[in-house]
Amino acid sequence: MTDPQVAVAMLGIFIFIILLGFPIAFTLMAMGIIFGYYAYFDADRMWMPYTRALQQDADTFTLIQNYIGGFFNNRVFDLFVNQTYSVMANDVLTAVPLFLFMGYVVERANIVDRLFQTLSVTTRRLPGSMAVAALITCALFATATGIVGAVVTLMGLLAFPAMLKARYDTSLAAGVICAGGTLGILIPPSIMLIVYAATSGVSIVRLYAGALLPGFLLAGMYLVYVVIRAMLQPQLAPKPEKLGDDVTVFQVIWMLLTSFFPLAFLIVAVLGAILFGFATPSEAAAIGALGGLLLAMAYRALTWKRLQESVYLTVKTTAMVCWLFVGSWVFASVFSYLGGEHLVSEFVQGLDLTPLQFLLLAQLIIFLLGWPLEWSEIIIIFVPIFLPLLPMFDIDPLFFGILIALNLQTSFLTPPMAMSAYYLKGIAPPHVRLTQIFAGSLPYVGMVFLAMIILYNVPAIIYYLPQLVYGR
Repeated sequence: MTDPQVAVAMLGIFIFIILLGFPIAFTLMAMGIIFGYYAYFDADRMWMPYTRALQQDADTFTLIQNYIGGFFNNRVFDLFVNQTYSVMANDVLTAVPLFLFMGYVVERANIVDRLFQTLSVTTRRLPGSMAVAALITCALFATATGIVGAVVTLMGLLAFPAMLKARYDTSLAAGVICAGGTLGILIPPSIMLIVYAATSGVSIVRLYAGALLPGFLLAGMYLVYVVIRAMLQPQLAPKPEKLGDDVTVFQVIWMLLTSFFPLAFLIVAVLGAILFGFATPSEAAAIGALGGLLLAMAYRALTWKRLQESVYLTVKTTAMVCWLFVGSWVFASVFSYLGGEHLVSEFVQGLDLTPLQFLLLAQLIIFLLGWPLEWSEIIIIFVPIFLPLLPMFDIDPLFFGILIALNLQTSFLTPPMAMSAYYLKGIAPPHVRLTQIFAGSLPYVGMVFLAMIILYNVPAIIYYLPQLVYGR
């Protein structure tokens, strides 16, 4: 086999192994080292110390030591060490644990329960008011945490039973929770965009600015859909009886001041500091983590146990992301060294695609990969395969990244592997069927595709804020 053929076999074996359920980070590292050992195998270099010792009539112990050491004198081990150091020293990734910590602290501070109740009262005169409140709460909470599973699970425990109790249609209520919970991987400060920035080399500040309007566009489309659906079919979202009827305007304002605005101010302050250059993403994330702690203290919800849980979950998730980066960079380096990247490039060139056709093909592949894989694995492992092809089609990596962030919403909502649906099913009442959750999620998949079409035809939605703030 030629080296490029070995590279293709390497990629195929990797996909097969992860579909069997092996841990992806360690599979990447193992595959990278095994195939890298073959790629960098150089007998003369590896056993040079042994050859020298043999020529100098060294003692038997030295000869054995140098001979065994020759097996570990392969450059793939140097590559592994260097890539590990590069990941751990990456300034962009420093923001990941800080944003995660902020999210986990907010999640455990009972802020979301209070926020949902407040928004339910505030929006009580709108059609589908509880669904609207749930969507806004999901969007705000998802933005603060960036962890889809945490948002869907918590909102499934708080808002989903409340909507069912108010006789909301099960599918409508489930779709709201599942779709709203995924918005955090698109709306800044998104951890997914940080990971994409570290992978692609695109400025995280410009990515945040570019993702803001598309994020609001998608959230707005969700809200409009819920309101129109509730107006056309009021039996699906009946008005709750006596919800906030005895609450005065001043009480509503006070509820907003004590529940909605503190969390919103924290998110806006963090995001504003990044976008206007007052702080780097890492510095703003540190302020956000401190703000999360102060917010939890203000609500008297910061206990030692909750703090321990937040730290543990932060370390666990950060370690997963970092080792995924290490494994993927080793894998990608070996794949490229064997000629796999050049082979993919030649194959795509041979297809003679237009930029639109290439975008459709890339987004289709990412959409399909979203069924068995998490967004982190797609961004770290497979997106780097597309990035070298972007200049060939004159596609901006920033534009490409925003489309991916939109596309990955569908990976949590599309059957049969819709993770948001499984998160919700795990904590839903027994009578709620998985098919009902799937049915409620599918309209939002259509809205994601519609948003992608809008952005392709009106790219100014992505570029407006970066050009306004940074002038380019």
